[in-house]
Amino acid sequence: MGARYRNGAAVLVLLFFIIANAGCSIAPGMQAFGLKQQSRVTVPAASQDESPPEHIKIKPIDAQLIIELDKKQQLARSRNQSATQNQLLIDNYVYRLGPADIISIIVWDHPELTIPAGAERSAEQAGNMIANDGTIFFPYAGVVKVAGKTLTETRALLTKKLSKYIEDVKLDVRVAAFNSQRVYMVGEVNEPSVKKITDIPPTIIEMVNRAGGFTSEADRRNITLTRGGKTYRIDLLALYENGDSSQNILLEPGDVVNVWDRDLNKVFVLGEVNGPGSFKMNKRRKSLAEALAEAGGVNQNTSDPSQIFVVRGSADQPGIFHLDASTPDALILADRFPLEPRDVIYVDTAQVVRWNRVIENVSGTVETLNSASNTNFPLFNGSN
Repeated sequence: MGARYRNGAAVLVLLFFIIANAGCSIAPGMQAFGLKQQSRVTVPAASQDESPPEHIKIKPIDAQLIIELDKKQQLARSRNQSATQNQLLIDNYVYRLGPADIISIIVWDHPELTIPAGAERSAEQAGNMIANDGTIFFPYAGVVKVAGKTLTETRALLTKKLSKYIEDVKLDVRVAAFNSQRVYMVGEVNEPSVKKITDIPPTIIEMVNRAGGFTSEADRRNITLTRGGKTYRIDLLALYENGDSSQNILLEPGDVVNVWDRDLNKVFVLGEVNGPGSFKMNKRRKSLAEALAEAGGVNQNTSDPSQIFVVRGSADQPGIFHLDASTPDALILADRFPLEPRDVIYVDTAQVVRWNRVIENVSGTVETLNSASNTNFPLFNGSN
């Protein structure tokens, strides 16, 4: 009996010696233990930076950080983009003719040169289609190259050619059908399709409206424009809310505009909260307090509110932020801290809960070993 007691006691002493030396390393689950000044793992630098991966410094979420973030947002709102090169392009836009366009040419006082449109003949049927080589044929003027020209330039060219045969030429040129230039609208718009470019400046907002507007799942801050083998990212929400007209790009023939959905526009709340999960952002807006509230709040029985972390794995500017919410007034800072898509919020476990979990896991092992130490094995005792 004494030997068995000594064996069980020895097992207990050994296990507690291991626990004491291992500290929290054998505690189950994720833990923020050791995250004091910087990340434990190295993280790739910003996408435009060629420096090697390094540890990320942890920034406290305090009043100073909130002031800095507010200044950045105010600076973005105050930018005046009205005099940008893009706006000048929109203001000076003029449609230029191309193959497959149909133009209507009217020569006043010379009905023999004009094919009238009527109930049985539309303006398109009565017009002149521009051939693939960019030319049209018109009586007296012959074959005329008009592709790449504006209506004003085409009118002047035809007037010059007809003036050799007609005195005081008066004519008008209009586009009966726009067929030569197109852009492609895909993604989260109500009517994705090919859209023809007309004499109205083909800005991205104009084309989105022609495509029936955004769907409810559209991410207005994540629109891509593919042109000439390169892809550009556009933030239309900055135009709607901050007046940043540089985002209203003037489209060109062959452009592909893709409106992304909100599936990538999420934040993740993990750790000691009542309802961990992923949550979509509304127009890419969500504060830390809102995310915690949607996750049911921190678990009052198991969480350590002083150890709330926001892990940002952005390719442009990765970072880790720490909030000490051990008192409710810290939620003022949480409500002012804006999250970004793909942010991960982690609420750490209280130390006493972590210790209890270690004891709970070890107790089963202790019982098994103690049971084994109290078992007789006749084979090893020399019994028959």
